[in-house]
Amino acid sequence: MMRFLFGLALGVLVIYPSLLAIVLAVVAAAVSQPSVLAIAAGMWLWPRITRTARRWWTA
Repeated sequence: MMRFLFGLALGVLVIYPSLLAIVLAVVAAAVSQPSVLAIAAGMWLWPRITRTARRWWTA
């Protein structure tokens, strides 16, 4: 599914090259916000944090 979505996004960017500039501007604006970075890091790391905490509780 992820390959399909990546291919779809890549295809759209190839068909409409001007979208690349818009997408990069939006990503740059989002990444420059510390709260967005903190939320993204939390979402990415949450499964690892919960697995570690479960091991502590069961040990």
